[in-house]
Amino acid sequence: IEKVDLLYSAIDASKIFVATVPDHADRSIMNVCFVLKPEYKDLEKDFLDFATSKGIVGIKGHRSVGGFRASLYNALPIESVKVLTDAMKEFQDKL
Repeated sequence: IEKVDLLYSAIDASKIFVATVPDHADRSIMNVCFVLKPEYKDLEKDFLDFATSKGIVGIKGHRSVGGFRASLYNALPIESVKVLTDAMKEFQDKL
């Protein structure tokens, strides 16, 4: 719960990212899907490249939908979520 709260809080506070499921009650606690807001959609590849440069892999969303998906399975430490949220903030702050 701590991991998912951390990630959704970062997404909800972001000026460029948005959760694909707006209703908090319907959001997954295992697979967090999010996208760039429409005005930033063209930066999707740039963010993926930036995330990869930070050691973050496997967050690319479905090939026909795009966006991003972070899987928060039990074995994933909270430090990994912090790396992702820090990268999201750093990428956003560069804009």
